[in-house]
Amino acid sequence: MTTTVVKKEGPAAVTPPVTVGGHVRSYVSRVRGGDIGALPAVLGLIVLCTVFAIMRPSFLSAGNFANLFTQGAAITLIAMGLVFVLLLGEIDLSAGFASGVCAAVLANVVTVLGYPWWVAVLAALVTGVLIGTALGFLVAKVGIPSFVVTLAGFLAFQGIVLMLMKEGANISVRDETLVAISNRNLPPAIGWALAAVAVAGYAAVQLMRHRNRSARGLVTDPLAVVAARVGVLAVILGVAVYVLNLERSRNVLITSLKGVPIVVPIIAVLLIVWTFVLQRTSYGRHVYAVGGNKEAARRAGINVDRIRISVFVICSSMAAIGGIVAASRANSVDPNTGGSNVLLYAVGAAVIGGTSLFGGKGRVLDAVLGGAVVAVIDNGMGLMGYSSGVKYVVTGVVLLLAASVDALSRRRSAATGNR
Repeated sequence: MTTTVVKKEGPAAVTPPVTVGGHVRSYVSRVRGGDIGALPAVLGLIVLCTVFAIMRPSFLSAGNFANLFTQGAAITLIAMGLVFVLLLGEIDLSAGFASGVCAAVLANVVTVLGYPWWVAVLAALVTGVLIGTALGFLVAKVGIPSFVVTLAGFLAFQGIVLMLMKEGANISVRDETLVAISNRNLPPAIGWALAAVAVAGYAAVQLMRHRNRSARGLVTDPLAVVAARVGVLAVILGVAVYVLNLERSRNVLITSLKGVPIVVPIIAVLLIVWTFVLQRTSYGRHVYAVGGNKEAARRAGINVDRIRISVFVICSSMAAIGGIVAASRANSVDPNTGGSNVLLYAVGAAVIGGTSLFGGKGRVLDAVLGGAVVAVIDNGMGLMGYSSGVKYVVTGVVLLLAASVDALSRRRSAATGNR
């Protein structure tokens, strides 16, 4: 009996390289199959900016460009936390007033009690963690639907804010460090240095990923595509830093106003951290698994209850950071902090950016893109003189369109087998 020995080729020998054309065709195929990602948010952002720039040239001024970052910062931060909850197909209706409670704690600790800023920030963050733990426990362990739990939280936290603010008082926040978060700028040189570090870091990550996948014989993007991504990021950051480093003060003799707002690198760092957590850790894979199929995740050995509690903790912690930023921007905290349209805009930002309301699909970057869309709508329509009512209507229509696109893309994915 003769035994035939089959020599196995190395993985690299059996995996043909992907060309640029093949990459483009693959992307188009995914889009047609329903995997559209953040494409609608990006296109919407381009269209909105173009329309507002044509109708109000002042929209493109350096001062207004900087205002967009500070106006949308708190909403974006809260939306980043909401992404984790939405990935599980849950909802947190209390995130807005949770940020208000944390901001009220911050103001009381730093102004009323006179403690240092870092103690106040720590107290606000601990408050956020406790709120998230309580909400997550009621949802995961007691079994109350998240809609009911967080709706109750929405009402209760509104009352707690009123009690902390002495039924209507306004507490000023004058600590220089806290005020600087939303009202001060980095020196121009530091802005350029951070942009260079960001581009270099992104390039290093992309090249390392390309090398590792190639070494394992996995399909990789062409180097030309990797270079294009790095180049696009470099151009975007370069233009942004250049514009933000322009003089924005109307009277330079009194004060100079230029540089990247301090809140921008704060958002960037949190975006990097949470993106790494979701995409590069086992915890992130477990979040997507639970969001995709809770029972299957449980049978695979994942502690589903722990994951469900943790996402509410992350959401409320990010709400705390959003409350700190809001208090910094207003230089004060009042009973309306975290109320009004904060929750609606934050949920809208996450969904508009591309996070699915059905769970299992979304990225932290979606919150940033959606937050930009919401900020552009609010800012641009404000420049055009439209009332708050018109802004709400337009933002609601955009949110409805985003939810419709999500539902249609999921239906398309199911029909084409790309779920």
